[in-house]
Amino acid sequence: MLTATNEISNPASTLGSKIRSLRLRLKRTLEETATGAGISKPFLSQVERGLASPSITSLTGIANALGVTVRYFVERPSEERSVCRGDQVSFFGFADSANRFARLTNLRGGCQLDPILVKMPPGQKRTEVATHAAEECLYVIAGEVLLTLEGETFVLKAGDSAHYESKVPHSWENTAQIESVFLWVGTPRLL
Repeated sequence: MLTATNEISNPASTLGSKIRSLRLRLKRTLEETATGAGISKPFLSQVERGLASPSITSLTGIANALGVTVRYFVERPSEERSVCRGDQVSFFGFADSANRFARLTNLRGGCQLDPILVKMPPGQKRTEVATHAAEECLYVIAGEVLLTLEGETFVLKAGDSAHYESKVPHSWENTAQIESVFLWVGTPRLL
């Protein structure tokens, strides 16, 4: 489920409203949008009414079906383009992960960097070994992150960083007893 703290009291409802509003503005039916997104019509209806929360995969499918990026649903309009104030940062999440994410930029358009603050609860892992054409950097602020790159494991503690090509199979895990907080910067932008 996409959720936002510091901003909205019922994020599922707000997300659903954004999806429905865009779909209606584009004059698309539930059926067309669901088919294009690779999800069922009843599930899309529940998402639009705030009764269900999409995973990142489902939200990406919905965004693609409506001709936008996931960013359209998670970014807030901002007067300041180059500066992102700490009191304006809001965290969001997805149904398939307990991790919380906060965009650390207001810039849009042709930007390549995607700085995101990640809060990872104890024991949480990103189990899939992801590969994609890009570049990533992690900087651990608090706790520790177990980073696996091509089968080799590294324990990153507060102050440690890692920089790698995303085509290298990689995964993250919080092995600490406390929440891990880290800065993730990747190219190109994912959201």
